[in-house]
Amino acid sequence: MRPILELVKASKMYHTNGEVVTALREADLVIAEGSFTALVGRSGCGKSTLLNLAGAVDLPSSGEVRIEEVSTSQLSDTELSRLRRTRIGFVFQFFHLLPTLTVAENVALPLLLEHRKISGELRARTEGLLEKMGLEKKARQFPHQLSGGEMQRAAIARALVHNPRLVVADEPTGNLDSANADNVLSWLRKIATEMGHTVLMATHSREAACYAARVIEMRDGRLLNS
Repeated sequence: MRPILELVKASKMYHTNGEVVTALREADLVIAEGSFTALVGRSGCGKSTLLNLAGAVDLPSSGEVRIEEVSTSQLSDTELSRLRRTRIGFVFQFFHLLPTLTVAENVALPLLLEHRKISGELRARTEGLLEKMGLEKKARQFPHQLSGGEMQRAAIARALVHNPRLVVADEPTGNLDSANADNVLSWLRKIATEMGHTVLMATHSREAACYAARVIEMRDGRLLNS
């Protein structure tokens, strides 16, 4: 399978209080299409920094990040924004559902941001994802009416609605109890094994990482077994 994501000697430095902090150090990584990979490590080890580079939210200070063989450093801000909206799905620890939108509207948001009318095939896709996630009866409710697990499943549906090639999940179970965490992790695995999306997840939990087919440990900004 061809790679969806490649990091080549990718490093990221930040300037803080007059000092240079290296959050990621010369990372080499290849993520294959349709795979489920977990990054594991303590808080502050560089997981979120790597995910920001993988999701084209940030650019490397040195080295290269390629998404579908295109270097992110060669793209304009407009091109990076469109890449994020059309080719990448994001799942966060704290859900980030908009409280004034219904569940269905939250799921459809990536399509609306692309100025696409929600009708026909796109409406069917939204409704189909809600049904897959067991949320079809919650479609007209608002986020505050959902449990934590339901909110995260809605966030996963939102991440998938525009049919991205890569799904980036940052501590997706960090705000859930064990039962809901297992359910969400099972869905992330299905997204890769049954739906063909590529999933890259960061977690501090080794139990959560066991759901992935590949586990990479991070420490002090370095990938230990990539």
